[in-house]
Amino acid sequence: MSYNNLTPEQEKVVVYKATEAPFSGEYDNFFEDGTYICRKCNAPLFTSQNKFNSGCGWPSFDGSFPRALKRVPDPDGIRTEIECANCGGHLGHEFLGEHLTEKNIRECVNSLSRSFIPKGKEHLRTIHEQQYPGQ
Repeated sequence: MSYNNLTPEQEKVVVYKATEAPFSGEYDNFFEDGTYICRKCNAPLFTSQNKFNSGCGWPSFDGSFPRALKRVPDPDGIRTEIECANCGGHLGHEFLGEHLTEKNIRECVNSLSRSFIPKGKEHLRTIHEQQYPGQ
């Protein structure tokens, strides 16, 4: 099974690690109840209960589903990049110590890297790329 098709704009962010312009994402000022999933593989990433308005221009969360994120040092040597733990798709960056919430964490996530499933709607099946011996 292959991953979801991405638009050229989504591919720039998810595959090539670009960043969408601040205050431009469809989920920046979006606060409906539901679950955010990876646009590439449908893996559940965040619940709307963890979303908060940080004022930074990108949707922000102070927590994710267990084992949903992979944290890697950003090439800039300063920030921590967050990726989907299932498919490796670029999501955004994680910031600690800003004291914006009690959890003291801000996961700043590009809208182009995820989709939203409203509460009560069936979640899409997570896509796992098939691995073959030697790969």
